[in-house]
Amino acid sequence: MGETWRRVGAYDVLTIHDGIFEAPLDVLIHADGEAGRDEAVARWGKPKVSIPVNCFVLKGASGITLIDAGTGPSWGEAMGHAPAAMAGAGIAPEQIQRVLITHLHGDHALGLFDGDRARFPNAEIIVPDADFGFFGEETNRATTPQNRQGGFAVTAAVKKHYAGRIHPAPAGIVQPGITLIPLPGHTAGHSGYLIEGEHSLLLWGDALHLSDLQATDPGIGFVYDFDAATAFSSRRAILARAADESWLVSGGHIEGFRRVVATGTGYELIPA
Repeated sequence: MGETWRRVGAYDVLTIHDGIFEAPLDVLIHADGEAGRDEAVARWGKPKVSIPVNCFVLKGASGITLIDAGTGPSWGEAMGHAPAAMAGAGIAPEQIQRVLITHLHGDHALGLFDGDRARFPNAEIIVPDADFGFFGEETNRATTPQNRQGGFAVTAAVKKHYAGRIHPAPAGIVQPGITLIPLPGHTAGHSGYLIEGEHSLLLWGDALHLSDLQATDPGIGFVYDFDAATAFSSRRAILARAADESWLVSGGHIEGFRRVVATGTGYELIPA
């Protein structure tokens, strides 16, 4: 798609497209219930959810870092293209020195694996400690709805294939110029990573899946949100903070780099 490197602080950043995720409109929910959802969907006017799946390459003095890793081959032919995209950018799996995971859902972490082995043989895995703690404890599965249980299998695979190279991280600096910011709700430990610079860039994972719909109406969520009310609060708070701080933003399902602009009751994500 002709993506180019963008300099942010101490890093050159490249968006890697893993593919397109599509789903029916019934994956959408709303903080105001069915009526709020139906009104928002009617106003939106699209027949289905169709969103990009992204991960990001960062080049800096400390080597090459990935933020998220895509789906791998597990989610069908429409996705799983990140390895080819990285190869096209001249990046080999052996060059990846660390992977920063926003949360342990398949479209962000299954790309860590190449069949029954680690795709990135030299990489350290940094993952939000609250997410790793929750999905790493099998007893939590019984109280988790079935459509939100995927993180348990992903976490078990991370433990198996990256044993000794996993670093659960709390909020704060995870490497020079990069800060983990908790954005809970979508999962227990869902987080974004702020790359600090003159024009800082927040890669916010799944704080928003649908840039146009959820910015104007942050009450819209997804059935995959572990705690919809907390996800709603995190979404409103990070939109407000990103607007106040004039951050660049992007994420797992955002097209390009954007700025957040307040527009009365909601926000707009404008191309940066």
